[in-house]
Formats: sequence, structure tokens, C-alpha cells
Amino acid sequence: MITHDTKNEAFVPYGRERYTHEQLLENIKRFKSDLSERRSIRQFSNKKVPKEVIENILEVANGAPSGANRQPWTFCVISNPELKGEIRKRAEQEEYLSYNGRMSEEWLKDVEPFGTNHIKEFIDAAPYIIVVFKKVYDKDEHNYRKSNYYVNESVGIAVGFLLTAIHQAGLASLTHTPSPMNFLQEVLGRPENERPFLLIPVGYPHEEALVPKIEKKPLKEVSVFYE
Repeated sequence: MITHDTKNEAFVPYGRERYTHEQLLENIKRFKSDLSERRSIRQFSNKKVPKEVIENILEVANGAPSGANRQPWTFCVISNPELKGEIRKRAEQEEYLSYNGRMSEEWLKDVEPFGTNHIKEFIDAAPYIIVVFKKVYDKDEHNYRKSNYYVNESVGIAVGFLLTAIHQAGLASLTHTPSPMNFLQEVLGRPENERPFLLIPVGYPHEEALVPKIEKKPLKEVSVFYE
């Protein structure tokens, strides 16, 4: 039996609805079917997306669990055309160097089926770009450092929430990691305690968008049950 300190105001009852076994299976099958339609999109429509939709998507991501509830992330949302243009220019400079010397032959061979190169038109085309920064530490009101915990793990989970929310809203996205990404900190004027983690264009897919024909590994190859 779980005992509670009724005077401890730091806790509140967990009040989510309980489901039957049948409902659990129905819920997850419906969710799995919907999320299986998510694909990384590189051709975006320039159709406008309401800002309120993006705000609600970010609210979902901001609700992700994090080490000691520090929420060590900052979501920078860019719609300004000139700023997107500068980000694209800097990203393509880094990507050109990657595709022409930084990437190994094995790496180039692995990405060949996806038809990618250093040209990143989606940065201009998508109505929004969300650049996720991880906060390696915080500062209190006296400018003293405050530790953040499990930063990469926490931000990774938040990005998972973010991508799922984008899909649930009916929009498309792409996870882009121009390497190195330090230029994003400079272009966006972020403080020294923030590091770029991921660049995500968000918007409607172009009507003629194509995606690579790929298959996922079957469950038996990526899971182990200990019963």
C-alpha cells in the first residue's frame, strides 16, 4: 500500500483515466497507425501556418520530462525570410565542406539512397524553422551557474515530443543537423550556455513532395523481452 503525506503540498494526485486491456490495445494501435505515416520531408510548401499552431506544438514539447525538471532547452522559432536566408547560406557552407571532404566514403554511401547534398532549399521554403538549443547550464537571479542534468537525454526526449506534435497537427518536418552547427548560436545571438542541438523546418509538405522508399527494421531485431 502507498502511503501519502497529506500535508505535503509538493505532490498532487495522479488523475489520468484508467483503461481496460482492450482499450489500451485499441489506443496504441490507433496511435501506431497514425504515427507510421510520419516521414521526413525535404520539399515544403510556402503555405502559411498559424503561429498559434506552432505555439501549441511547442507547449507539447515543453511538457516533456527532463532531469530534475530543469527543462534544459530553448526553442528558437524563425519565420523572418532574411534570417532564414542567412541560416541557409551558413548551413550550405558547412554542408558543402562535409560532402566534399569531411564525410567518409562509407557515410556518403549510406546517405546516397536519400538523394541529399549540400543544397538546403527547405530552409527557405518552410514557413517556420525551429532551432532547438540545449542549455548546458542555467543561471539564477544572481547570475550564478545552476547545474542541468541529463541534458542530451532530456532535450532528445523533448524533440521526440516536438516531432510527434508536429505530425499530430497535420504538418511535416525534417531533422537537420548541419555539422558543425556553432554558426546557429552566432546567427541567432544565443548566450554562451546554449548549444545548437537540431534544426527542424516545419510546414505543409509540397504537393509534389517525394520521400525515399525505405523500410524499418522489424521489431524482433530491435527488441528483447525478458520474461
